[in-house]
Amino acid sequence: MTQEYNSTSSQEGRGQQSSSWSPLYNLEKMADLVAVWDVALSDGVHKIEFEHGTTSGKRVVYVDGKEEIRKEWMFKLVGKETFCVGAAKTKATINIDAVSGFAYEYTLEIDGKSLKKYMENRSKTTNTWVLHLDGQDLRVVLEKDTMDVWCNGQKLETAGEFVDDGTETHFSVGNHECYIKAVSSGKRREGIIHTLIVDNREIPELPQ
Repeated sequence: MTQEYNSTSSQEGRGQQSSSWSPLYNLEKMADLVAVWDVALSDGVHKIEFEHGTTSGKRVVYVDGKEEIRKEWMFKLVGKETFCVGAAKTKATINIDAVSGFAYEYTLEIDGKSLKKYMENRSKTTNTWVLHLDGQDLRVVLEKDTMDVWCNGQKLETAGEFVDDGTETHFSVGNHECYIKAVSSGKRREGIIHTLIVDNREIPELPQ
């Protein structure tokens, strides 16, 4: 996961183009694409792409291939652009800073935090599982502070239940019965351990 780019790193961004775009659009976009970030939120992993024309000052922001901001001419080459990402409309800001001469640095902030800090915080407040079910790849995310459960971008209906050794949060994916079990680890530093069970089978958690 890349947090910072300068103007000499645009080759890396250019190598991550979607094959669904037309060749003409690709050529035009590749010329000014300076930064690409992948941001994992509860509703999925979102790709943020940023174009910066260092002659015209042009700024274009794409989220998952969709244009969110376009400014063709900007007198000031440095500054910031703010927009929203994902179903929860999470605030994101791209900062443009001059490094030296005509070199620029591009950093992404999510909810007012650097991307690195934001993802570190998310690793403490969410659990993520990836599994293959009925021929489909699924990404299940638990938000531990709200106990909301997301699957492939959709927030699921859940039902909580107290059991002898903790709690269970029940939900369905297709015709499959699932629940997330929360039990105390007995260790202060580890806190609560959350386990995803699908059809009575434990699913390993995705390391974050």
